Amino acid sequence: MDALLWVLSGLLIVAGVAGTVLPALPGTALVLAGILLGAWIDDFTRIGWLAVTSVSILAVASWVLDYIAGLIGARRAGASRLAVIGAAIGTVAGIFMGFVGVLFLPLVGAAVGEWLARRDQQRAMRVGIATWVGLMVGMVAKVALAFVMIGVFVVALLV
Repeated sequence: MDALLWVLSGLLIVAGVAGTVLPALPGTALVLAGILLGAWIDDFTRIGWLAVTSVSILAVASWVLDYIAGLIGARRAGASRLAVIGAAIGTVAGIFMGFVGVLFLPLVGAAVGEWLARRDQQRAMRVGIATWVGLMVGMVAKVALAFVMIGVFVVALLV
């Protein structure tokens, strides 16, 4: 039974890593769930509360970064409220259009929203690109934090 639980723990972690770039999956939440399952399997003896707490803090940091990264990019470019809404709509629409949609529809949504707000094509493109850069920085940070979480788990498991 433990072997099956360890496989499930590993699958949750792998799905979580995939979810750090695919918005349809809750990336670091799945990584955290896999790590918590791994800790629970052996009653938190090898993966103790310090490791679990550290990984949980990293997961929360990842969620916060994911939320604010695109907003920071948009705000730095002086985005309108419609641009931020457009980026959010583009992000959701991107889920249904595959990986390319996930990467580029937030840019399109932000640019369209900014254009609707101010009717300035150059500004709309600048805001769209800044929003996209913010989202990409957030995604890279989320992937990095997921791997740090996995590293803490592996070190706790082996040491």
